[in-house]
Formats: sequence, C-alpha cells, structure tokens
Amino acid sequence: MKPLAVAALTLACLTCMNTHAEPGTLDKVKGSGTITLAYRESSIPFSYLGADAKPTGFGWEICARVVEQVKKATGRADLQVATQAVTSANRIPLLMNGTIDIECGSTTNNTARAKQVAFSINYFYTGTRLLVKAGSPVRGFADLKGRKVVSTTGTTNVQVLRRFNVERDLGFELLGAKDHAEAALLVQQDRADAFGMDDILLFGLRASSQDPAALAVVGEPLQVEPYAIMLRKDDPAFKKLVDDTVAGLMKNGEFEALYKKWFLSPIPPRGINLNAPMSTELRDNLKQLSDKPAV
Repeated sequence: MKPLAVAALTLACLTCMNTHAEPGTLDKVKGSGTITLAYRESSIPFSYLGADAKPTGFGWEICARVVEQVKKATGRADLQVATQAVTSANRIPLLMNGTIDIECGSTTNNTARAKQVAFSINYFYTGTRLLVKAGSPVRGFADLKGRKVVSTTGTTNVQVLRRFNVERDLGFELLGAKDHAEAALLVQQDRADAFGMDDILLFGLRASSQDPAALAVVGEPLQVEPYAIMLRKDDPAFKKLVDDTVAGLMKNGEFEALYKKWFLSPIPPRGINLNAPMSTELRDNLKQLSDKPAV
C-alpha cells in the first residue's frame, strides 16, 4: 500500500474512533439533562441516609456544590439530580460504565484505583483502626491473634489488614461484610471480635448506634490515606471543574464551615458530636490542594 493511502486510512480510523468515543461527563449530562450522584448508605458522616431516608453528609454537600457548578458550565439551570446507592464493591464498576457520574462517599484515593478512575483534590485523611465492644480484650492490632476480624468487602482496609496479618503472623480470620453497617452488626452480635475500617467511619457508626457507650474505637492507625471525590478517568474538563469547586471551598472558608458542621457539631440522626478535629494532613492540604494518592 502506498504511503499516502496508509496515511488516509490511519486518519479515517482515528476519525472513526473519535466518532465513537464516550462523551465527557459535562457533555453527557448536558445532553441528558440529568447528573447521577452516588451515595453510601452508612458512611457517616460523609455520605449516608438520614432520618428522611435521603442522602446527606459532608461529602454529599460538597458534591452538591459541584452540581451547582455543572449547571453553570452546561447552561442547564434545569439539570436534574438522580441518586444511586453504591457499595464498596460496585462503586467503581458503576462509575466506569456510566451508571453514576460522580461518587460522594468515603473512597480512598490510591494508585491502584487511579488505573481505573480519577480523583479530585483530597478532602479528608484517615487510618485503619478497630471497632470493638466496650470491655473487649482487644485494645490494639497485636490483640487480634487467633481472633475473627471483619472488614467491608471492596475496601483498601481489607488489603491493609490482610498484609498486616501475614507480616505479623497473627493468624486472625478475616471476614467480609457487604457494607459498614453489616460489619458493625457482626461485632455487636459477637460474630466478630473487631471491625477494621477507617477510624472516622468507625466513630460515625459508634455515634449512630443504639448504645454508643457499648462500643469503642481502639488501636493506633495502621496507615494514613486520603479520601477524594471519585470521577471517571480521562475526563480533564470535568476533573478541572470538580477540583476548582473543591479548591474554591477550601480557599473561601466554606470547607472549614462544612467540616465544623459535620465533625465538630451534633449531626443526624442521633444528634451526636463526633468531636473529630481536622488532622494535620487535611489542614496542610487546604493550602497544598493536592490530589496525591496513597501508595
């Protein structure tokens, strides 16, 4: 085949590929008139169902600010917001296949996930600790030897606990739960000795339980990892809009006001204050505006 013919064929193929390429999120929602936000049912205080059975939380409010910017960017003041519950196991597949457009939960931004999805500027930092019954002999990770430990399927915590178990030769049995609420229930029912999860989520589950005094969060964090809003990969226009929104909140003081509302004040459904001051890592990121992932 002659060089010119090869060039023409290559151009035609590229044109064909571009024609069938998936539209960016902004084009997608502009065309459909709807943006679909994903929420978690029990990721207190980031994203969970309130007493009215509607999504609420710190991450949820930040995503609401993103929606306002999407309306301006698309010229769709009439943009409708659809909601979709997701779990740790299905949140990435549902984002990748277009069922949801943005996830407003408690998702760790790490390098493994970055191969499939993208993340905004980090808006929280947390570490793996343990939820146990008050009075339990388990006061830290070294006490897990030979016991049963549960974590939520599809989370980075499962990987952290599995690696720690092997490295320390603790021999504990690692169970999987479909969500955080189920994992906490296994501890309350004595079907597991401890629930390993991000400490802030454990504090939220404890605060929202029927008897908070019956549960305790123990152990030093195994590692510190960032949370961020999750969006589709290779969509620079939408990532810029989300990043600009988060950065704007961090610069104008609204982020700190939202933090105070959800972490330093009574929150629904039980009006309990988590009393969780902003970490050094998060305070630093209000200036750095980094989307750096955990390893």
